[in-house]
Amino acid sequence: MGIGLPRVHDQDSETFGIENEGKGNTAEHEGWEFMEYLNLGRAGVRVSRICLGCMSFGNDAAWKVELDEARKLVKKAIDLGINFFDTANVYSMGRSEEITGECLKGYRDNVVIATKVFFPMGEGPNDSGLSRRHIMKQIKASLKRLQLECVDLYQIHRWDYNTPIEETMRALNDVVHLRFAHYIGASSMFAWQFLKALDLSERLGLEKFVSMQNHYNLLYREEEREMIPLCKEQGIALIPWSPLARGFLTGKYRRGETPETPRYESDKYLAERYFRAEDFDIVEAVRTLARSKDVTPAQIALAWLLHKGVIAPIIGATKVEHIEEAARAVEIKLDPEDMTLLEAGYKPHPVIGHQ
Repeated sequence: MGIGLPRVHDQDSETFGIENEGKGNTAEHEGWEFMEYLNLGRAGVRVSRICLGCMSFGNDAAWKVELDEARKLVKKAIDLGINFFDTANVYSMGRSEEITGECLKGYRDNVVIATKVFFPMGEGPNDSGLSRRHIMKQIKASLKRLQLECVDLYQIHRWDYNTPIEETMRALNDVVHLRFAHYIGASSMFAWQFLKALDLSERLGLEKFVSMQNHYNLLYREEEREMIPLCKEQGIALIPWSPLARGFLTGKYRRGETPETPRYESDKYLAERYFRAEDFDIVEAVRTLARSKDVTPAQIALAWLLHKGVIAPIIGATKVEHIEEAARAVEIKLDPEDMTLLEAGYKPHPVIGHQ
């Protein structure tokens, strides 16, 4: 039985692992006539329905890629019409931003670049969080690494329980008014926290969040209870991380088997968050539907999100074909029966991803 969550049909990075079932929908030619673009919530800027997450750019894990390979991924993304790129200061301790900036510096007028702040960037007591001091220090450091004068979207990576939200929102307001960022966004937190920040911005006349980068996929749907209805009511763009459940929804893992991949061995959250019996049941439904439509499981998982109100899922990639696969998911149409098949096996989870 499903969890009985509301159905929405109107609209953290991980790497793909293309499942060799069916032909898949890889691009037959370069170009972006098939890519779709939507406004980033109530902001005027328009972004592609697929966002390339750049957490896979860096040097702190065996599965990540350095500059030469990243250039190929970014070029392919742009060739396929992807204009939205997301990174964070903490990814490979700044190296992801450096690589992202180098890869995108020739395309600046045509791309939307997002980064994030919160997690520790040093060992000192003021080297993390959302204090005015940390935000102002980190936006300048991010801009330098990205080779930008202004980032398009500056996001708080998590909620800071040690800093008053008034201080954080005033600092973010200044970030925009000092022309260090065009818009501000948020990432995983509880709905009451997000509403508190939105209300404060409204009352004080400060810049408001335009986007929510939350944890949302076929295997983790707790966001449908409160956060997603709140965002829809407020006109906030949904740009979830981990849309493929850290690669689990590609179908490459098998029930009863212990994976021996670099990602599984170096990513503790992959084993902690997934591999439940019901997760494999949902993946089987995804695989069944993918075979019937002659596409890949990853494409079905992304298409489901695009049918659930998501503006642009943030996908990770380490190979060019991962990006081709993701881009073609925009073309896949799912009917109500398909959605029911995919959602039927879901069971409630503890809240995860807010820390």
